[in-house]
Amino acid sequence: MGRKHRGGMTKARVSRIGSYAIASSIKDPTCISCTTFNILAPIYKRLNNKEFWVGNEELVNIYKRRLSDAGYINFKLARTNNRGDGLLTSVHKDYFRVLNHRELLFNDFGDRVAQLLHVELVAPFTQYHSNNVQQEILIVNTHLLFPHDSSCCLERLRQAYKILQHVESYQKENKLNPLPIILCGDWNGSKQGHVYKFLRSQGFVSAYDTAHQYTDADAHKWVSHRNHRGNICGVDFIWLLNPDGYRKLLKTSWNEAVFGMFKHQLRQASMTENDAFAFLKADNHGDYITYSGFCEALRQLNLLGHQYGLSVEETKALWVQADIDGNGVIDYQEFQQRIWNPTRSEQRGEISNGVWKDDVNGTEQTIGFSVKNAVLFPTQVEKGMWPEDYSLSDHARLTVVFSPVRMPCSRIGMSNVTLTSENDPPWADELSKMGANTLLLRTTYVEA
Repeated sequence: MGRKHRGGMTKARVSRIGSYAIASSIKDPTCISCTTFNILAPIYKRLNNKEFWVGNEELVNIYKRRLSDAGYINFKLARTNNRGDGLLTSVHKDYFRVLNHRELLFNDFGDRVAQLLHVELVAPFTQYHSNNVQQEILIVNTHLLFPHDSSCCLERLRQAYKILQHVESYQKENKLNPLPIILCGDWNGSKQGHVYKFLRSQGFVSAYDTAHQYTDADAHKWVSHRNHRGNICGVDFIWLLNPDGYRKLLKTSWNEAVFGMFKHQLRQASMTENDAFAFLKADNHGDYITYSGFCEALRQLNLLGHQYGLSVEETKALWVQADIDGNGVIDYQEFQQRIWNPTRSEQRGEISNGVWKDDVNGTEQTIGFSVKNAVLFPTQVEKGMWPEDYSLSDHARLTVVFSPVRMPCSRIGMSNVTLTSENDPPWADELSKMGANTLLLRTTYVEA
């Protein structure tokens, strides 16, 4: 995380200085930036299209030393089961005070992990220092499972769900009013995926897409990764949810996301809405779906019946959400409303873990963020192309510049996401041109 020291006129567009894509000059010295970068990907070698991992302690220490020398506090978390890679989050001690740090171990077959940092803005953000303006931020760094096959889709969604559960639990435990939250890292999924749609349903916005005014449908305007199969795609995101944003209940979003996977698979099989209802009815002669038929359909779609499939509790929760009147069966109307075409209007006003302004500490205002700029490097990836001469990583570096703004937190609502950093961190010799006067949120990990 870092603070920008740049003069000149404020610009709303992206500028490129030298060979590096960086945020354009911003006159306001309080702007902060967040950088996420899968920097350790180059430590593995590929032979005959197979990946062989190379543990390189010297390389890791280079980054730790350079970041520490530049004023960053580093938090490292290895993946479970001695996978040899993990996460590194760095924040600049001159601009952020770390109030707490939590580690989240998924303990799944991907051995994935996540970090949660609770930080507070400190000087020079003096214009926001007052008794009734909250200046705290929650930061999450993660690297989700790679979608090796369709069986991984549910686990990837569950990882994202666990992250948001952990964030909500932390806010409840510490009786926090709504805060800006940032989710960042390598999500190993594109804008067309279920994880992306799940996070959007929770009110998060992709900071890069916000800066460039891209919509959810603009899935091919930019890329950030060339994977081990040679495919290029956009998988690195910095997500923002401001304190004044409303969210659906987290469990509701999870259930709808699972139903979205269900619907996607049936559509891939060229099933219409009527076909899908008949599939769920199975051999039942009535015009409704029974719980046994529902479970059997999930089993046939490989969402149930294996170690990492839906649990009994998760399956029952899906059923309860779909059985609107609670009569023990799902009729066609309920199928339409809750499984095939869930209506967003019904969820309006459902807020998870929200608080009123007078409930906790009497806080009436808090800091939120507007997205000032966002850039990817190398620059070709912003046009959906991968440069053949780029060898630093198989991921692009994403930097987002945020501008702090006052926001009311008097409405019930979960705050979610904001991160801050300035310019970019001193990675290695190739990145030394970025400048050391920066704050930075940093993610480093190896792709699995």
